[in-house]
Amino acid sequence: MVELREQDESTMGLSFAGDVYNSAVYMKRCFPQLSVSMVTAIGRDRLSDKMLNRFKSESLETEFVFRHPSKVPGIYFIETDESGERRFTYWRNDSAARKLVDFLSAEVIEQLTVADTFFFSGIPLAIFEQGAHTKFWQSLERLKAAGVKVVFDPNYRAQLWTSKEEAIRQFDKALRLSDIALPGVEDLTVLYGIQSAQDAVGFCQQYELEEVVVKNGPHSVFTLVGNELLSHTITPVTKVVDTTSAGDAFNGVYLGARLSGRGIGESVQLAAKAAGTVIQHPGAIAPMAAFKQTMSEAGI
Repeated sequence: MVELREQDESTMGLSFAGDVYNSAVYMKRCFPQLSVSMVTAIGRDRLSDKMLNRFKSESLETEFVFRHPSKVPGIYFIETDESGERRFTYWRNDSAARKLVDFLSAEVIEQLTVADTFFFSGIPLAIFEQGAHTKFWQSLERLKAAGVKVVFDPNYRAQLWTSKEEAIRQFDKALRLSDIALPGVEDLTVLYGIQSAQDAVGFCQQYELEEVVVKNGPHSVFTLVGNELLSHTITPVTKVVDTTSAGDAFNGVYLGARLSGRGIGESVQLAAKAAGTVIQHPGAIAPMAAFKQTMSEAGI
């Protein structure tokens, strides 16, 4: 999406962001040896051209970035309060991304079966057009049958859904098809009334996932792999500028670390370091030099 942020009373700053894109960026920055592809739809307008160039500037593969002949990118405006908490205003009802499923032909899915991992979130599920979910689930079933690990982050945004009941229905399907889940406690609290990370892990156990990683804000992370339940203490940062993309950075670096052969504990700590670095900068994507320096000091 196009990200707008107020610079002063008469000027807006423009960038590009979106939860899956943010995760892809931080994964690639930390683990450049991995091939990281975007799967999305953009338009044929100037902003879409700039977006595509940004993908390439972050060394992301763009073979599966499809261009819709008449739709354009969605836009959001972000505001933050004194503690760095954010508020979004969206313009995305006619975005090209809502049409992504139209581009997922049998040939495209076959090409995607060579991937190790397919990561998606609750946000595309919320914006897909009526009737598109069935084809999307069929596509995921084909990927999973081919040995691709499916990873899901609920990332619930109430304003994007027609109802809480519909979100629960789609999330249930997503979790049943997934191998790895990366939920935040807040998402599950709103949808299911879950109040703790331990309860969130228990909730996820019904789906027989291979790996569960529950993000509990700045406090801790709980992981469940097989029968091993671990609590990981996180050191919170003292300077919080903007919490946008904290969870996205965590997801990208955690998955990148696991794909690179790192253990659960090390992967969590590296991911938490990435999230803590990102929230010290405005916007979803932190400056590359500052981010890479901090992550280099952390051992990447």
